[in-house]
Order: sequence, then structure tokens, then C-alpha cells
Amino acid sequence: MISRRFLEIATAVLTGTFGAAVAISSLDNGIGWSTAGVEAGTFPFLVGLIILLGSLYNLVRSRLDPPQVSITRADMRALLALFLPAAAFIAAIPLLGMYVATAAYMLGVLTFRRGVSRLRALVYAVVTPVLLYLVFEWAFQVSLPHGLLGEILGL
Repeated sequence: MISRRFLEIATAVLTGTFGAAVAISSLDNGIGWSTAGVEAGTFPFLVGLIILLGSLYNLVRSRLDPPQVSITRADMRALLALFLPAAAFIAAIPLLGMYVATAAYMLGVLTFRRGVSRLRALVYAVVTPVLLYLVFEWAFQVSLPHGLLGEILGL
């Protein structure tokens, strides 16, 4: 089980790190006033400080609140059932390309997770990449990744 306190602390640390990185990197561009006006790093520096201060506030507030269970084991299983196939889909895109990976993802998720009949899942798995092709490659003329499989096949 994951407590709400843990999630808030983790979020505060991540956003605080981001805010600190923005503030520190903006120092290279200069902060303050010059003869031309406000220097380029002033606004990012202020935004980074605001993010950092908000993160510190959330960190302190999370330590003061009583601990509560936020994600149970059943919730974690449902979350992983959503996340793992999506991560596998993203990992498959460089190898299989967008169209084959989309077809495999649609077929797998609809068949195993949603319990859709195999024939209907197969129809969706074929129609979705075809629609992706028509919209992106044909209509907008934007090439989606073809992956290693596309290179092997000469696409």
C-alpha cells in the first residue's frame, strides 16, 4: 500500500528538483536588469523559485497531515494493468513501428484486459492503424515512426 504522504513527498521532491534546475540554469542567462532591460534569465529564475517554494510548502504540509492510504493493492494491480501494456507499446514502437505496435496493443488490450471478442478486437486492431495511416501519412503528410521492422522491409 502506498500512503498519500509518500505520494505528496515524492511529488514535492520531483517538482522541487525541477524548480531548482530551472532557477539554476537561468543564472547562465543572467538575472536582473541590464541597459537593454530585464535580462533573459529573470523570468525563468522567478518561475523556478515559485515552483521550488510551492514544492517546499507541499513537502512541509505533507509531513504535518496524518498518514492515509491512497493506493491499495487492488488499485495498484489496476494501475499496473493499465501502465504495463502502455509501456510495452511505447517500447515496441522503435522496433515494430507505430502501425504494427498499435495493432498489437489494440489486439492485446481489447482481448485480454477488456474481454472483447477476438474477432471484434482483430477488426479494431486492423482499422486503428489504417486510420492512423490515412490521417497522418496521407492527409497531413506526417510520417509516423516505421521502426526497425520498417527499415528491414524498406518502408
